[in-house]
Amino acid sequence: MKAQFDGKQVLAPPEAKIFYEQNGYGRVEKTGNLRLAVEEALYLIARGKIQIDGWSFDSLLAESAVSPDFLRKFIVYRDIRDRGFVVTTGPQNFWAFPRGQRPGHGQSKYLLRVLSERDIVDLSVILRETQTALNMRKQYLLAVVDDEHELTYYEIRITRLVAKEVIGYSEFENIPNISATLTGMPAYVVEDGTGVTVTLRNSRYGTMLDTTRLFLAPVEICWLLESGKLALTPGMTAEDYEAFVATYDPEFTDKMTVYRYFRSIGWSPRTGYKYGHHFRVYTEDGKHSEMLVHACAHNPVMSMRVISRSVRLAHSVKKKMLFAYMEKADIFFIEFARMKL
Repeated sequence: MKAQFDGKQVLAPPEAKIFYEQNGYGRVEKTGNLRLAVEEALYLIARGKIQIDGWSFDSLLAESAVSPDFLRKFIVYRDIRDRGFVVTTGPQNFWAFPRGQRPGHGQSKYLLRVLSERDIVDLSVILRETQTALNMRKQYLLAVVDDEHELTYYEIRITRLVAKEVIGYSEFENIPNISATLTGMPAYVVEDGTGVTVTLRNSRYGTMLDTTRLFLAPVEICWLLESGKLALTPGMTAEDYEAFVATYDPEFTDKMTVYRYFRSIGWSPRTGYKYGHHFRVYTEDGKHSEMLVHACAHNPVMSMRVISRSVRLAHSVKKKMLFAYMEKADIFFIEFARMKL
């Protein structure tokens, strides 16, 4: 079957409409002709379904690959088609239909964005596109193509974090007023016979230096100062302490924003340094931490390679990988999870 290439898309004669009707290729125009995206046309050429006057598969691929993102989009298109899905072009690169469904005979299930392993990811864009997919009752996926043209798919979720549902719950109901001595950025509490260090440890605060001294991390100090439960020697307000720590730790403001949120809903964040992230988070007493969280509250841009390493590590230790992003007054927890189509 002969078709024509106009420099942007491929136009096939009316008899090509069967490709749309049976497998969801292209869009049928009022004239009856079938207009194909170049990715679709290349896929059909490779399978001997159509021919394009003056163009071979190789020459059309070379012409289209002048656009830096075309080759990876074609690789993703071909992979999804080979897996038995019907794929159409859309605002997020592609829409994919469940097996056995197609345009006019079912609803698309996935919205896909194609990225390179070297791309920089803006969480504000990811958040917006994920919310768009949710509003359309679809799943938002990233299809990431590495430098060897291998594919990794990630499902993106906006995770809703639910507070402890305990009537009258207050984190501080068992924590007495505390005095601590500042030693640089950390501070330590001395056991005074009241069991204060045990009480703090039971609420997942601090680390014992020896049998009587418990050291508090900067985020814990700031939170306890804000709550009015902690007095420092030498004296310092929560605002002064946060500004002091931020001069040494440029990420402290972001970390503190996320730490406050977790503590306010009754969850226990602890350092996630050994996992390469800001926090590991416990949601129940006596359990292992369930998630790793990286605070990106005011700096939503990172590389896809960093995200890939993070997700791989989190999955290897059976945890979720969340990135905390702040927009206006709201914190959104964006989960990246590897998946198989």
